[in-house]
Amino acid sequence: MSEKRCCDSVGQCFFDYYTSKLLVIRSKKVGTLNRFTQALVIAYVIGYVCVLKKGYQDTDTVLSSVTTKVKGIALTNTTELGERIWDVADYIIPPQEDGSFFVLTNMIITPNQTQSKCAENPNPASICTSHRDCKRGFNDARGDGVRTGRCVNYNDTVKTCEVLSWCPLEKIVDPPNPPLLADAENFTVLIKNNIRYPKFNFNKRNILPNINSSYLTQCVFSRKTDPDCPIFRLKDIVGEANEDFQTMAVHGGVMGVQIRWDCDLDVPQSWCVPRYTFRRLDNKDPENTVAPGYNFRFAKYYKNNDGKESRTLIKGYGIRFDVMVFGQAGKFNIVPTLLNIGAGLALLGLVNVICDWIVLTCMKRKHHYREQKYTYVDDFGLLSNEES
Repeated sequence: MSEKRCCDSVGQCFFDYYTSKLLVIRSKKVGTLNRFTQALVIAYVIGYVCVLKKGYQDTDTVLSSVTTKVKGIALTNTTELGERIWDVADYIIPPQEDGSFFVLTNMIITPNQTQSKCAENPNPASICTSHRDCKRGFNDARGDGVRTGRCVNYNDTVKTCEVLSWCPLEKIVDPPNPPLLADAENFTVLIKNNIRYPKFNFNKRNILPNINSSYLTQCVFSRKTDPDCPIFRLKDIVGEANEDFQTMAVHGGVMGVQIRWDCDLDVPQSWCVPRYTFRRLDNKDPENTVAPGYNFRFAKYYKNNDGKESRTLIKGYGIRFDVMVFGQAGKFNIVPTLLNIGAGLALLGLVNVICDWIVLTCMKRKHHYREQKYTYVDDFGLLSNEES
């Protein structure tokens, strides 16, 4: 019997037919709740989706290329090099990078190095008391050269292992403060940025149509007076990130130049202009001062009349500027428009579900509303009544 009842129940559910019934509830509470929820949905669809997020537009992400050109001259007067002029060929290393450029601001100079033998710089691994402490041919990756097997005087009080290396060795000292190339703050950089939105076949560059050659030779970027000028003073870039150029130039660092192209292609193209922001990218934690800044070593090589090679070793400190381009373009398209309208209509249909749930579960007369909303009609009973 139980199996038969189960089959009857399944069959009855399968052959049931559901049709909508219009139930009008004359209640200010329910009516107010319904209209208020509908208003919220309409405000969301129109205000947020359509107006704020431009849901009627198709979008594309930016493709970009960046080139830079730095200009400026600095004067230094050091014991190692004497009085010297530094131009762009000296302090831009390397001459070109992909989307970035490095400006030399400070240095430790070790001149007249030759391939010879000298005492290693003192450290726990290099200090010795006899030749037995120095293994011949030993090469420490963090050392200064290949050991000769001799223990020699580094100074009057310290002995270290002798190495075959570029001598004299670089001294372990802090970089000069103030920085040697303090004038680098007045250097300028021309940033040329070309962008493309391939989906819309739209191209533009940050040298805008209203900029001519005469303006470009004299303008410098300023948010108040020249916001469209693509030439930036290095001190202004660092200052926009709330940093001090002279302080940063001592140990070096990494700066980010962010160019944002957010373009609405439903309005005139002249409204599509770049927005520039600047921030420091490397860590500047006052509680963690290990290996601060940005530096590397390079050398300039020479040969004398006898063919003997020498070099000047430079440990260079400087600021690296990374140019990063972001952006999104939007243009009217019927497909996203219809999709968002359909989503809005679906949300309006959800309003009735919410109101029904509140009426049937939270109202005082919920049982009465339930009886009025759901009516069960037996089809076979109707047929028998008509025949009688």
